[in-house]
Amino acid sequence: MGESLPGATGTNKECVFCAIASGSRPAHRVLERETCMAFLDARPLFPGHVLLVPRTHRATLVDLPSNDAAPFVEAAQALCVAIEDGLGADGTFVGINNRVSQSVAHLHVHIVPRRRGDGLRGFFWPRQPYESDAEAASFAERIRRALH
Repeated sequence: MGESLPGATGTNKECVFCAIASGSRPAHRVLERETCMAFLDARPLFPGHVLLVPRTHRATLVDLPSNDAAPFVEAAQALCVAIEDGLGADGTFVGINNRVSQSVAHLHVHIVPRRRGDGLRGFFWPRQPYESDAEAASFAERIRRALH
């Protein structure tokens, strides 16, 4: 996929998520797969907030090899179902930070149980509309060009 960052592969001895994945640091594990695993977030938004991580150190989603992407997304899907069924949640919030606001520089997906009226308002930051349809079209065009 994208260009890997220095130290984006293997095991990072200073990474808390690598330590959890290797078993050298305890965590409340909820899912174990060959290429990824999930555990409870130590500082949850709501009880049952889970973090899904690749077992190999990858800094961001861009660093995840394409052959690991499908199993990673399948694990996230399974966790969404398990959180809804197991906790009686109405739904889930699924989110990834890449670099900015990434508290641990190891790819992790937040899967948070949601209930109607739980107080969590959409995204965690203010949303801003485009000034015009032309501005929106300009941003869309810039992204399309960068994809090719």
